[in-house]
Amino acid sequence: MNTITTETPRNAAKETALFVPELVYFEPASLDYPKGQRILAWVKERGLPYQMTTSHNRITNLPGETELEQYKISKRTLVVGIRKTLKFDTSKPSAEYAMPLATGCMGHCHYCYLQTTLGAKPYIRVYVNMDDILKAAKQYIEERAPEITRFEAACTSDPIGLEHLTGSLADAITFMADQPLGRLRFVTKFHHVDSLLPLKHNGNTRIRFSVNADYVIRHFEPATSRFHERIEAAGKIGRAGYPLGFIIAPIIWYDGWRQGYAELLEKLAQTLPADATRDLTFELIQHRFTKTAKTIIEKRYPKTKLEMDEEKRKKKWGRWGQHKYVYPDEQAEALREFITERIFEHFPEAKLEYFT
Repeated sequence: MNTITTETPRNAAKETALFVPELVYFEPASLDYPKGQRILAWVKERGLPYQMTTSHNRITNLPGETELEQYKISKRTLVVGIRKTLKFDTSKPSAEYAMPLATGCMGHCHYCYLQTTLGAKPYIRVYVNMDDILKAAKQYIEERAPEITRFEAACTSDPIGLEHLTGSLADAITFMADQPLGRLRFVTKFHHVDSLLPLKHNGNTRIRFSVNADYVIRHFEPATSRFHERIEAAGKIGRAGYPLGFIIAPIIWYDGWRQGYAELLEKLAQTLPADATRDLTFELIQHRFTKTAKTIIEKRYPKTKLEMDEEKRKKKWGRWGQHKYVYPDEQAEALREFITERIFEHFPEAKLEYFT
């Protein structure tokens, strides 16, 4: 298994820092695993406060006088446990299954769907029983043979943001390298990819970066890596030979959006090695919200500039039984057409997987 990265990144003051929790909980069984012991040693080395808990469901005493304060502290709280349920959720259309490496994210993206799906306790959980998780993945691969089975590792978290603590992505990548019928994929808003560069991957892991116009990142994606950091990290991943992809999401209509998205695609073209552009995927997702999400977002980010005016949007029936609000057809088509043209202008061999 891979050891935890503990070194301080170079030029730390100038780049987005690695995540360091303010409070850590350990479920007792997690310390029966080497990964749990390594995380405990990492916590002790830094003098971080920690305590035991019989279950993450029993964490009810987070500090903070208001719900908003508790929410912010919760996002800086780490729970180390084991994954008991080894039946993987489906992850269509991205993959056949979701590989559960972690739950929760340290980012503060105003629009994120995890705002609603994680409820009132958006603390971060990592799972240390990777051997069990990978054994389950192997069974899924064997059941579907001779078809290829894809696993998405970022459905409920951003695993790159936690990799310096867990090494779990490295475990999954090296495991999948030896699976002719297995593929791994994940997406990230973080640039801390150096530990993945030397790994054996055999092209079986596609790393995708969630990218956006600089305006969107600065205003709506606090506590994530910046515009130039993500683009530079994508260049590193491309040079390491990984299949590469980009999710441009959420695509937001704002004053100057054409210039912002044109700059994004131009910077990517300037940075990526030629070899990486021959197998390049793009996924485009326009901004959308539900009434439930809007209520939660306005409570948690009361000063947000995120436009969520139902009168300016088109109502669309969502797959989970709620109406969502997307851009009217004319705006959506303008966004799709402009960004698609810029993609194929710079990357004529790229595959556009969808616009939604």
